[in-house]
Amino acid sequence: MTNGRHYLTTPIYYASGDPHIGHAYTTFLADALGRYYRQSGARVFFLTGTDEFGQKIQEEAARRGIEPQALCDRMAARFESAWREMDIRYDRFIRTTETGHQRVVQAFLDRLNRRGYIYDDIYSGWYCVHEERYWTEKDLGPDATCPDCGRPVRRIEEKNYFFRMSRLQDALRAHVDANPEWIVPEIRRNEVLGFLEKPLADLSISRPRSRLRWGVPLPFDPEHVTYVWVDALMNYLTASGAIDPGQPPGGQGFDDVSGSWWPCDLHIVGKDILTPHAVYWPTLLMAAGLPLPRQLLVHGWWLSGGAKMSKSLGNVVDPLDLRTEFGTDAVRWYLLREMPTGADASYTPERFLTRYGELANVLGNLASRVSSMVARYTEGSVPDAPGSGLESAIGATLDSYHEAMGARRVHEALESAMELARRANRYIEKREPWALAKDPARRGDLEEVLASLVRVLLVIAALMVPAMPRKMTELARGLGCASVPSLAEALTGVTAGARVGKIPPLFPRVEIRGEDGA
Repeated sequence: MTNGRHYLTTPIYYASGDPHIGHAYTTFLADALGRYYRQSGARVFFLTGTDEFGQKIQEEAARRGIEPQALCDRMAARFESAWREMDIRYDRFIRTTETGHQRVVQAFLDRLNRRGYIYDDIYSGWYCVHEERYWTEKDLGPDATCPDCGRPVRRIEEKNYFFRMSRLQDALRAHVDANPEWIVPEIRRNEVLGFLEKPLADLSISRPRSRLRWGVPLPFDPEHVTYVWVDALMNYLTASGAIDPGQPPGGQGFDDVSGSWWPCDLHIVGKDILTPHAVYWPTLLMAAGLPLPRQLLVHGWWLSGGAKMSKSLGNVVDPLDLRTEFGTDAVRWYLLREMPTGADASYTPERFLTRYGELANVLGNLASRVSSMVARYTEGSVPDAPGSGLESAIGATLDSYHEAMGARRVHEALESAMELARRANRYIEKREPWALAKDPARRGDLEEVLASLVRVLLVIAALMVPAMPRKMTELARGLGCASVPSLAEALTGVTAGARVGKIPPLFPRVEIRGEDGA
């Protein structure tokens, strides 16, 4: 079991577009882990939010004919609404346009400047507005395009302020070497180590207001605003409560973070933003004298037709569209179950229907069968019997489930829970309660079988509630519980005599294409 405290975060999502399947997966993953930790008795602080500064926001607002703040207000509301509809149980939704966050950014940069980590210089080179990144000549794609997004880049020469990131290359490399689980999965750790084999350049942390006015002004030069990635990364620190920007330098909390949520226990990010989180962010924290986050969980991309989902390619799936037809929990289940944590996964309608079929034909079928048999054979009352008929299966499942969740392999944990449902269905076929019901002499055996099935269903509800909170609450209530119990409570079973209602199909069947339950 996981105990203690857990501060976990998603990236803050850029406020220039609507939530899509990539945002949903990251947020579902964080939500599932947060629910698991809470269920285990831990204190949890789950942070998400929106990234609201930068040139893309300024230009998108201009294109729409509105002020940048109005665009940010509109998009933040869409994310908050989407997460409410998808049962995301976050503790804080941060927006980088909040005054408190801007003051933390300025306090942080002031500290770096006082410590000698900031200098100004002239930058001359290529800039991609969409990625908000500078590129060298050798980095560019064909026809002077951004190597990340393929869009045209601009030639820029301007004064910037730079962070002496190169000073901390050896310290960062030593940290990665000494902490093999700091970045998971291992392939992403190796990617960072490979990046650190080359000399680490200093990081431009500003843009001149003459070109970009929509940003946090530098505390030591108000004619420059903070580079959006630097500002965005600091949201994790702002939300932790570690820094009090209202205090004079030296008394702001940089030297004592006790009593706050810092350091973060788990940053959950996509592989496309690995470098900012695994290189920029830790070196900034080192320079400020702050503890580093304890772990980075880096997941892959959702692919469609072999390509990363992208607005520019027109292949982005809106999770709300899927939710309308299949329900929130089916979408949550598919995304968490289908993508091996840390790897890429392909979205196809056929695979979605296959995973939905797993819910309908394995779990839904089990719930319907058990509630029907309890209604028919014990008048809807949970039998007064030990309910230990699936004890070994439950024990093995709990071991594999906790091991997988502890290793952040959520997809494997959910597979172990679904396998328990399969074993319960096989148990029904083996014990044949309909045959036991015909023999009065075997009444005790019948009651033991039914008590075992009710108990295993309650355990399954507790195992799956991090992924499917709404449907598992419905299942638990059908079993006579007010809500989904903790795993420890579920193991004791449902109180004898509790009323089991006829559970309607949790996942109504649709036309399934593909292998059932694969």
